[in-house]
Amino acid sequence: MEECLMPSQDERLLATMIYVTSFFTNFIGPLIIWLIKKDESSFIDHHGKEYFNFIISYAIYSIISVLLMLILIGFIMIWIVGVLAFVFTIIAAVKAYEGKEYHFPLIFRIIR
Repeated sequence: MEECLMPSQDERLLATMIYVTSFFTNFIGPLIIWLIKKDESSFIDHHGKEYFNFIISYAIYSIISVLLMLILIGFIMIWIVGVLAFVFTIIAAVKAYEGKEYHFPLIFRIIR
């Protein structure tokens, strides 16, 4: 994606809020912000798509971890998935506030 202009302060704040609200309302808060503002700002649209691809991917990783609990390795994997989700969400929020696009590692790009 190209970054010709620095996003406005409002765009940066709303993109950051997609990630911050996810700590309290995993799905609904980010969805509301993204749906309301995605047509007005390509920056917010990028961060919304990125967040929902992240949520889908890490939900799949969590399900796999739970299934692997039958052979015990899932107990370790679920903690790793949780820590990575927490850390990557904080990094994404900081990048959004700085006006930068962020691409989560290890995710499936389903929403384009």
